[in-house]
Amino acid sequence: MADSVEDPRFDMMHSRNFRFRRRESTQGKQSDGFEPGKEQEADRLVGDTAWDGLHRPRIYYAMFATFCGVFLSVLDGTICNVALPSIAEQLRISSSDSIWVVNAFQLVIMMCLLPFASLGELKGYKYVYLRGVFVFTLGSLCCALSCNLLSLALSRVLQGFGAAMMMSVNTSIVKLIYPKRYLGRGVGLNATIVAIASVTGPSIAAGILSVASWPWLFAINIPIGIVTFFMARKFLPDNPVKVVGRRFNLPEAVLNALVFGLLIGSLEAYSHDASITYVLAGILALLVFGGLYIRMQKGERYPMLPLDLLRIPVFSMSVATSILSFTAQMIGMVAIPFMLVKTFGYDAVGTGLIMTAWPLVIVFVAPTAGWLIGRVHPGILGGLGLILLSAGCFSLAFVSADTSHWGLVLRLMMCGAGFGMFQSPNNHLLLSSAPPQRAGSASGMLATARLTGQTTGAALVALMFHLFGDSAPHDAMLLAGGIAFCGAVCSCLRLKEKLPSAR
Repeated sequence: MADSVEDPRFDMMHSRNFRFRRRESTQGKQSDGFEPGKEQEADRLVGDTAWDGLHRPRIYYAMFATFCGVFLSVLDGTICNVALPSIAEQLRISSSDSIWVVNAFQLVIMMCLLPFASLGELKGYKYVYLRGVFVFTLGSLCCALSCNLLSLALSRVLQGFGAAMMMSVNTSIVKLIYPKRYLGRGVGLNATIVAIASVTGPSIAAGILSVASWPWLFAINIPIGIVTFFMARKFLPDNPVKVVGRRFNLPEAVLNALVFGLLIGSLEAYSHDASITYVLAGILALLVFGGLYIRMQKGERYPMLPLDLLRIPVFSMSVATSILSFTAQMIGMVAIPFMLVKTFGYDAVGTGLIMTAWPLVIVFVAPTAGWLIGRVHPGILGGLGLILLSAGCFSLAFVSADTSHWGLVLRLMMCGAGFGMFQSPNNHLLLSSAPPQRAGSASGMLATARLTGQTTGAALVALMFHLFGDSAPHDAMLLAGGIAFCGAVCSCLRLKEKLPSAR
């Protein structure tokens, strides 16, 4: 990354005053990522297509601003779980009602990721990110001041909007910040932050609750959010390339929200043993609105649901691999604590300490995997990583009750190392396979794949408990191992596809 200081091009242009303009006619020509053989209407790209990242020291400040935002947005998806009993007791609500504190946040994110990613391509990734940080920080303040369930749930909805804005453009900003030759490292570091935030929420929450009450889980975001906002405003670049003539499609955004809301709602309803009538009604509505949404998207030049990108085989396979891997990871992260408590008799503190082995090894493996990008085929790295994750899950499924503390730690480290080896190359390949003007949609799809996998994984664990009772944690790890192995196969299938050129 240090060599990026050598690139003088950033100093020769202001992010809003581009000196390069190019008209690209697609008459009789196939654009990257679009349907072959279909004549495309002419579009006009305005900006610097030769953009190649920032230089020191601005690159460090920009990455800090990006990492802080994504860490907060991912962390707040899990940090409340530990505090739900305290919140329910203080607000005098039932345990089932307190679940809305978590579900409201996750549901809004899933409904809004792709619309905000599309908005980022139109208005700028920095534009969306700054507003996301502001809304998220405001939502955190409202959460800290909430005095009843309704105000807390609505505040979490506001937080969810802000988190969706930040997540939707996160990896697009990483792609703008890093020079092409160092993009793998940037993606690796970003993947490390996301992975750590995903799995350390309960531990961080336990630490805060040991010295303060639950409102401080949200209040702690406020100073970090303020610092992040001003740093992002000063150091993040604007989009170097934009498409003239594009407009935001509100009906598409509404249909997108309905489809993903119904998808997650149906999964949650089924996993929490809701009436089959409600579940079937949700699935029927999902099929109807989903059909309308896909039909609308097929006629769009730049669809909100990136069907144009999904026609690129390496992109679609990377999305599928991501969903499978995050499903397996979330199954493990939800099931293993129950296994540690019920099978091995650990208390909450001991469980948290042992679980730390998973994210800790990711800190070292994910950046290393990012450094290997360009030296080893991403399909091989991803495949080996998911095979390692699968082996770790299977070993935990068959672990005996007399296994030592270090035996458990080694198995968890195997899972973390496999996941870290997979994530960086997969994210890099997914991003680099999209043309520059569609980087926002690629970023949004990456975040959507991650959250779809995590939500599905949590729902599957709930279903396993419903079906198998006390043996559910071990059965869930068998399922996680099988899903991870399917992800490894999907990753290896990319070996026959041509790798995208550097963009």
